[in-house]
Amino acid sequence: MQFKITRDTDRGLHHYACGRQNMQLNTYDWLYDVPGNDEDTDLVEVQFKNTRKGYYHNVNNIDLHKGDIVAVEASPGHDIGTVTLTGRLVKLQLKKANLKSADDIKRVYRIAKPVDIDKYNEAKSREHGTMIQSRQIAKDLGLQMKIGDVEYQGDGNKAIFYYIADERVDFRQLIKVLADTFHVRIEMKQIGARQEAGRIGGTGPCGRELCCATWMKNFVSVSTNAARIQDISLNPQKLAGMCAKLKCCLNYEVDDYVEASRKMPARDIVLQTLDSDYYLFKSDILAGTVVYSTDKGIAANLEEITAERARAIIEMNKRGEKPESLTEDGTVKQDTRPRDLLADADISRFDKARKRKKKPAKRQGGAPVSTAPRKGEGQRRNNQQRRNNRPEGEPTQGVHLSQVHQPNGSTNNSVGAAETAAPPKVHQPKGNNSSVGAAETAAPPKDAH
Repeated sequence: MQFKITRDTDRGLHHYACGRQNMQLNTYDWLYDVPGNDEDTDLVEVQFKNTRKGYYHNVNNIDLHKGDIVAVEASPGHDIGTVTLTGRLVKLQLKKANLKSADDIKRVYRIAKPVDIDKYNEAKSREHGTMIQSRQIAKDLGLQMKIGDVEYQGDGNKAIFYYIADERVDFRQLIKVLADTFHVRIEMKQIGARQEAGRIGGTGPCGRELCCATWMKNFVSVSTNAARIQDISLNPQKLAGMCAKLKCCLNYEVDDYVEASRKMPARDIVLQTLDSDYYLFKSDILAGTVVYSTDKGIAANLEEITAERARAIIEMNKRGEKPESLTEDGTVKQDTRPRDLLADADISRFDKARKRKKKPAKRQGGAPVSTAPRKGEGQRRNNQQRRNNRPEGEPTQGVHLSQVHQPNGSTNNSVGAAETAAPPKVHQPKGNNSSVGAAETAAPPKDAH
């Protein structure tokens, strides 16, 4: 294949069959080198701004090639576009466009002259400003619509306004205002969210340019049933594309999944063996394998077998036979995966238990009570221990008198360490004060006689 430098590409080296030409919806012309391809039909495909394409008759037999800029018939006047396809493939593209009427196919006037190119560039430079101003006009009129793009015709006599609206919009007043403002013929064309994404372009989650902006010409409705058939998680954020609709690529492989799912066993069939009954847990349609569990609700004793083996066991169960196990050789399949020794271990054993500090008790007034031992408390513990260890019959010493009641209401607590036990609370007549010495012994009671 010989490459040559041409004027109809922005990448230098170019071959007519595979040139990108900086245009959307480009088609690979795989019949370009076939002899007589251009002579088979006079139809050519011409592309305009973004994804708008048209099909025209080359009635003047002009030598047209892919990438030529031509002036074509329009109503009114003429339009400027780029030839994107010639030969036999144009007939196939014409069927996809559903152009059944011959009146929809106009003719090619000529290859664009420099005067046509200058007029075309002048009209294109006004598109962005016209779109911003038209949006403000629609907002002032209170119309629930969004003008997404504006395209001027090549001669500048007509402008196409592409808009998006959820409901039917009465834009008759809008057309009058736009015609008086821009002094051109107005054409309103409603598009959907998918068409808008195709006109704007962008990069999809797969990292490639959007399909609607590169090669898709017709949009087929996409439903969530396509995601269910392919066992895709029904997550709206993952299923939606750049247009906030379901991705078109969900329909690409759904036919293969439907065909492969016919070879898989049904979900409600229970496989019966000599050791247990097995319920379908999950299936891999592309790999042709199914996983069965002994419990209907949870994963227990999982066994993975092929779809052919599952159908064979189903036939055996219908005849009243039960195999020893699900595997073909009758043995339980050993798990060859590496085992994690710490899978069931509790890693919280490495955590050190923190000892909580005891908070000091608070008094009634709110001040904390000191936990330090009181003065003399250690001596009293020692005395108590010595008394417990003293032999029987030995007189007790060191017993403290506490709060000896006085007749006048006063108390005396000065009791010596070697003081012997005295009768507690000796009542005396009023006015007498009795003090007990350190070595004083208890007085015997008086004889009543």
